[in-house]
Amino acid sequence: MLDFFGDIGGAIMAPLYYVISAVLLGFHKLFGDIFGPASGIAWVASIVGLTLVIRAALIPLFVKQIKSSRNMQLIQPKVRELQKKYGHDREKLAQETMKLYRESGSNPFASCLPILLQMPIFLALFRLIDQAAKHPEDVRGLMTVKLNEQFGDAVFLGAKISDTFLDTNDLSVRVLAAALVVAMTVTTFLTQRQLMSKNMPADALSGPYAQQQKLLLYVLPLVFAVGGIAFPVGVLFYWTTSNIWTMGQQFYVIRNNPAPGTPAAKAKADRDRAKAIRKGKLPEAEVAQAEIAAAEPLRPARQQPQRQPRSQRSKNKKKKR
Repeated sequence: MLDFFGDIGGAIMAPLYYVISAVLLGFHKLFGDIFGPASGIAWVASIVGLTLVIRAALIPLFVKQIKSSRNMQLIQPKVRELQKKYGHDREKLAQETMKLYRESGSNPFASCLPILLQMPIFLALFRLIDQAAKHPEDVRGLMTVKLNEQFGDAVFLGAKISDTFLDTNDLSVRVLAAALVVAMTVTTFLTQRQLMSKNMPADALSGPYAQQQKLLLYVLPLVFAVGGIAFPVGVLFYWTTSNIWTMGQQFYVIRNNPAPGTPAAKAKADRDRAKAIRKGKLPEAEVAQAEIAAAEPLRPARQQPQRQPRSQRSKNKKKKR
């Protein structure tokens, strides 16, 4: 039975081995001519190039994810209304909520799609590196025995890229692997926090969707931190590069196309207004008003007199008399 499932898994992964090895070897040909085909920097640069190609191919999915996440944010007030209306009937609440999701084009699990689609690619790269180091004669995809040996023995910053933090006592490997795990964990956390702090309206910061986002904020970095120590250094380079791409891509989208009613939307409106003023596209009255508002110092908020109890007010009246 195990052999049967193993054969199925091998049949599914075989096309990925060819695709990934083709892209990887294309970059290796380029960087190998510059740094040497057996050098660690050539293989690491090839892994980074592979990551960029994969993430560029996933851009349409990322755009769909952003749109779905935005819709999820905007319908949160309606979701809470449904919860108040059908809170006593869980089945009816689930039906109406799913109906609302369909009508608005929302998907509560859209934020997980890029990670889920990358997992087979991640596993294929993991197997390529692992087999290159342990069984170079077992070729996969377009790799050869010679390329497997170069890949498995490649050294970058004193560390073999096929080693893991757990499987070696080499200090160079452990230091590099630990640094990449920390970078991978931090970039995952910052990406999710960027989404919550900049591109979520105030009324979307509570409710089931907000709880899901908060869960991802803390669970995903923890998963990467725990699992990362078992990944080869080459795989850590792949995932860290992918996280940096995601963070930069999300920053660009949030900055230029923020969700309405969010801090990012307000910041964009301020930038657009300032740009229009510089180009002279605003009426003179609006420009003058904006300059006065910018030059006028902030006034301290007027403090309201404290409300006194009736007994105290009676005493004050008697004193005045």
